[in-house]
Amino acid sequence: MNEESQQEFSLELLRSGDRAELARLVDVHSTKIYRLGLKMLSNPQDAEDVLQNTFLKAIQALPKFEGRSTISTWLYRIAVNESLMLIRRRKPEFDFASKVEGEEDDEILLTQFSDWCCLPESELVSSEAQKYLDKAIQELSEKLRVVFLLRDIEKLSITETSEALNISESAVKTRLLRARLQLREMLSKYYGERLNAEKTG
Repeated sequence: MNEESQQEFSLELLRSGDRAELARLVDVHSTKIYRLGLKMLSNPQDAEDVLQNTFLKAIQALPKFEGRSTISTWLYRIAVNESLMLIRRRKPEFDFASKVEGEEDDEILLTQFSDWCCLPESELVSSEAQKYLDKAIQELSEKLRVVFLLRDIEKLSITETSEALNISESAVKTRLLRARLQLREMLSKYYGERLNAEKTG
């Protein structure tokens, strides 16, 4: 059994259907699962469906959960699958496991980006900047977006992200790099304008 799972929850109680332990499981993880669904699907109702279905399926599957991964990684895997199911309904041709374009390239050419080092920290974490980042994340392809969300927003490790998505660690690293580069390119215009305002202000 995974050490982290032992520390956080009693699998014995969860498997037996203990209401207090199940309620604690939902309480601890519901915000993160909802946030992932919302950022994946950009629709509050869809995110609610992902949240509800994730815990329904988790509770049904708990008797067979062996604790080989952490409970949080296991829940993320269910939530990602629920999100991808909704995406496939909209895009029947969508295949998450297929490689993204250039995934096996040895090198990824870098684009010139604005230098953000001179921006004050308050500018980087402003509500306006956060809205712009959220918008940029939504413009990523689903395959890149989910890797970025799990790794950089939810702070899963490379291994945990690989387990949650059922793709190789090398694929996680490549997609994460591409997501970061695309986001940085999209955000360079925004921060470039902020830099110009600082210089002329």
